[in-house]
Formats: sequence, C-alpha cells, structure tokens
Amino acid sequence: MKQASPSGDEMRRFEQAGEWLGSLDLEAASALASAGGDLALLLDQEGVVRDLAGDTRDFPDVEQWLGRRWIDTVTQESRIKIEEMLAHPPAAVPNWRQVNHSGTSELPLRYRAIRLANGATVAIARDERATARLQQRLLQVQQSLERDYLRLRQAESRYRLLFEMTAEPMLIIDSATLRVREINPAASQLIGAHNSLAGQPLVAQVSADYRDRLIAFLGAAATGANVAPVHLVLARSDRGISLSARLFRQQGDGYFLVQLAPTEHRQIDAKEHLILDLVERLPDAFVLTDNALTIVTANSAFVELIQEATVEPLAGRPLGDFLGRPGIDLDLIRAQVGEHGVARNVATVLRGSLGGIEEVEVSAVRTGEAQAHYAFTMRMVARRLRDLPPVTRDLPRSVEQLTDLVGRMPLKDIVRESTDLIERLCIEAALNYTSNNRASAAEILGLSRQSLYSKLHRHGMAKADDTEAAAE
Repeated sequence: MKQASPSGDEMRRFEQAGEWLGSLDLEAASALASAGGDLALLLDQEGVVRDLAGDTRDFPDVEQWLGRRWIDTVTQESRIKIEEMLAHPPAAVPNWRQVNHSGTSELPLRYRAIRLANGATVAIARDERATARLQQRLLQVQQSLERDYLRLRQAESRYRLLFEMTAEPMLIIDSATLRVREINPAASQLIGAHNSLAGQPLVAQVSADYRDRLIAFLGAAATGANVAPVHLVLARSDRGISLSARLFRQQGDGYFLVQLAPTEHRQIDAKEHLILDLVERLPDAFVLTDNALTIVTANSAFVELIQEATVEPLAGRPLGDFLGRPGIDLDLIRAQVGEHGVARNVATVLRGSLGGIEEVEVSAVRTGEAQAHYAFTMRMVARRLRDLPPVTRDLPRSVEQLTDLVGRMPLKDIVRESTDLIERLCIEAALNYTSNNRASAAEILGLSRQSLYSKLHRHGMAKADDTEAAAE
C-alpha cells in the first residue's frame, strides 16, 4: 500500500528534530538507546556487534559479543528471528521478538531492531529472565495439574470398572434427598428395575410396610455410627434383602454407599403377625440377642426404658451396655440359663442412654439351635417396691443389743459377733439374688465354693448336699 507524502509542516518538524538529535553527543545517544530497554546493541551493516550500552553486570556474557556477529551469539532456533529483524527496511515498524542467547546459561532477551539511515542497526533488548521463570513455573504447574488429572481419571476408571463388574449389589445414595445417584447392574437385577434408577427415591424401591424402617436406619447411619444391617422387602419382587450403609463425604456433600444382599423371606401368616404385634405392644421390655448377647431387635417398651428414639441404632450393640452390672449380672443369667434352661426374676438394673437407672427383674430363655439366641423380658420393680410396706427382719442381734454389750464383753468378742451377723446377712442376700444357686452366690461374694459351704455350715444354713460338697 502506497504511503502518503508528508506535508510541508511535517517536513519542517522532521528537519528540526534531525538537527536537535544530530547535536547529541555519544553518551547522550547511548543513554537514549538504553532507556528503551535493559540493554542496547549497535550493529554494523554486516550485523556485527560494535558497541553496547546498559548495565553489563546483569548480563555476564555480554562483553564477549563485541566483535562477533549478532546471529552467532544466539541459539540455533533463534537464528531465523535474527535474520528477519536484520532484513527489515529502515521505514518498517519493527516488532518485539524474543531470542535466546547461548553461553554459560541460556539468556532470554526480547529485542526490537531499528535500522538507521546509514545501514547500521540499533537493537534494544529487555530482560525476559523473570518472565521466563514465571512461564517455567506456570508450565510446571500445568504439567502437575495434568498429571493429577490423569491420575484422577485413571482412579475414576478403575472405580467405575469395579463398581460395574462387582457381583455385590451396590448403590450410591444422596444423604440429603435419599435419591439414587449411581447403581451397578447387580443391584438393578436384584431390585428388578428394567430402567435406570438414577434420580429415583430409594424408599420407593422397598415395600410400603418397610419404608419407615429404612428411613430410620439411614437416619442412624447418617450419624456415622456403625449400625447393623436392616432387613427389608423389595416392592417389585416381594423379595427379602439385607441392606447396609456407610456414610462418606465428597466436596462437602454426604452420600451413602449402600450394599444389598438377598435374604430368605417368606410371607408371615396371620397368627405369626399377631404374635409379633403383641410382643411389640407388651408393657414389659423384650430384647432378642444372638449367642454373644448382641442385640438383634427389641420392642418399644425396651426402647423407652433405655431412653432411645428408635430401635434401629440398638441393633449390633452389646446388651451389657444397658443391662446389669458389668461382668456380673449377664454372666449369672447366662449361667442359670445354661444350667436350668431358664432364668426367672433376676433382680438387676437397666441403664439408659441419658444416664437414667431403673431397677428391673429379668427373665431369660435360650433357643437350642446351632446358632442360639437369647430372649429377655424385663419388668420395672422400683415403683412396686416403693408401694410395698417395709419388711422387717428378725435379726439375731440388733444394733442396740450389740452396743449394750459394751462393758460386759471384750471388744474383740463384740466385733466377732458383728462380723458373723454381717457375713450371714450377705450370704442370705447372695442366695436370694441368685435364686439359691450356690455357685453363682459364691462368685458374687468372691469366695470359692468350698469356702461358701463352710460358712453355710458354720451359720447353720447348710443342707445335706452342701455338707457333702464341702467334704469333697
């Protein structure tokens, strides 16, 4: 495109500017050239460095460029840029180009080459080392992000492959809405869903009679507690399943990892349903445990006694957390059931979750199956005992009678009388507490069986079999 010729006024301004610049000395011209950048090079018509201006302390290898061709001081990939800058005509407006100089270390500089009328060239350079370091750090961060992203993609691929191929029915449920986020083929086949259940409520997949139980179970699992699996019935196939759930969090949101397992389920007839309904309505507490005395289920009366809201959080917890003195009462009940097949009206205490304590009488039985279970019934006795008239016991000696002996008998004889009285009362209480079970009474009192039989004989409380046992 043809450029417009300058007007007369412009020509006069150019001539005046040329006269002013022509009067500059060498130092002023050098300062003017270096003011545009960090370094200025003066090149002859052959592109040889003839002079330079700037703080050479920041560029340790720059003094070696004097007398050398400019193009020979740069790396191989930057030579083409030097040739293009030197080939610009004087009237052309040059662009900034970045080149890398070779030497002790690679030096990145950004140049603008200006061709003078006499054929010489002034190359103004700006230091790009700080920018290069930032670019290098940016590149390293980008590479690190790409590696992390690749690892995440690989982990997600492995997770999805395992989730899809596992034979265990698995679902991921949103803890806020209880809707299905993901479901694997095994779970879809077990539930009987022909279409994807993503976005559907989980409670809609179980029978209507079990939905409240499922909601209560997930509420207990949301607290992070290790809750025993809950047994449900599917709505589509009327098939029994066992459902377990574990809460996890991702990006601030909560999710349930739900695992399903098929269980044998049969329809409960009217008679069995009536029995279960009556057990649930019993005014006495009822608890069913496994052979390790771990709670399987309980009725509403027991839930109320231990100050809980629902029965679901109790499943899987030891009965000893609530019933009896630790290490004593449940062991005695288990021993009585094992010896006699049943334990009746064992007096003990029931501890609530909020710290309340109630006096109860416990009866227990045990099934004779290979995987035995225990059934416990508990009845509050504190109110009944408070309503009864006080019971007086005709003790061998009262406290007044013992104190009347002071002055008549030595102190050691009075202490012996008191000790015998206390010992006899304690043995009687232990026998009453264990329903006259000598072995359990000896365990409570911390005595061996032979020592207990000896004391029974000494206090005139022994029977014929006790005398024979003491002789053995």
